[in-house]
Parts: sequence; C-alpha cells; structure tokens
Amino acid sequence: MTMTDLTISASANVLRNNYLGHLAYLWQGKSYLIPITYYFDHADNTIISYTSEGHKIDAMRKNNSVTVQVEEMQSMFNWESVMVHGTFEELEGTIAKQKLHLFTEGIKSIIKRKEHKEVEFINEFSSKLYSRGIPIVYRIKILEIMGKRRET
Repeated sequence: MTMTDLTISASANVLRNNYLGHLAYLWQGKSYLIPITYYFDHADNTIISYTSEGHKIDAMRKNNSVTVQVEEMQSMFNWESVMVHGTFEELEGTIAKQKLHLFTEGIKSIIKRKEHKEVEFINEFSSKLYSRGIPIVYRIKILEIMGKRRET
C-alpha cells in the first residue's frame, strides 16, 4: 500500500466528480462537522451549497473560515480524499439564483453520469425542505486545497 499526495488538478477532479462532502466550522468555541450536498464551480474555484436559517448559517456568518472534506472510496485500501480550506460567502439576489441553478444542474449531471439516474428536482438529491421560502445560497472561496490517495 502506498499513500501519496494528490496534485491540485487531481484534487479538483475529486471535487468535480462528487456532490457529497463534510463541512467543518466553529461555533461558540466548538468545532462541528456535518454532511453537505455541494457543487464545485471550477470556473470560480468555489464550492456552492445552500441551507436554511439555523445553527450552521449563524456560525458561518460569525466566523467565515471553514473546511470542506470530500472522499471517493473504492475500498478501505483504495481511496482519494480532498480537504479544502476556504471562506464562506452568503449570496443574494441574481447571483444566488444563478449559483443555485448551476448547483442543481451540476449535481443532476453528476448523478446521471455516475449513478445512471435521472433526477428532476433538487429534493431528489438533497434532504432539505423549504416550507419557509427561498433557501440561503452560499459559496466557499477556496484558499487552499490538498488531497491524498491510498492504493494497494
């Protein structure tokens, strides 16, 4: 077995080919790690996601330094993992609508390519329900990206 560093390009490919990851943030002196649905916007070098009002968004508004981790597992001995350090930015208006559309279309494309499934609506790949209006769209500007590969 060997453990090697991924190039920035290979790390970006892991982000590009997946849509589930983990978001780490700080809240009142404690670190939190939660699963998220995301889309990697390669053109902007950002990660796009959305949420509703609550703990996570309050925390990121107060401290915009966050980390995202994504892995691609073939087996316990064959995997790639990428970690991104970046800054949270809440989006509004037209840009929020554009990025949410990009998020939706991008994830639908990944699911079609990797899982051979057709999805029509955002709730088919995200568990978030918004009975109280429009979701909060945000992006994470990537400041640093690093990855590891383990192979047998």
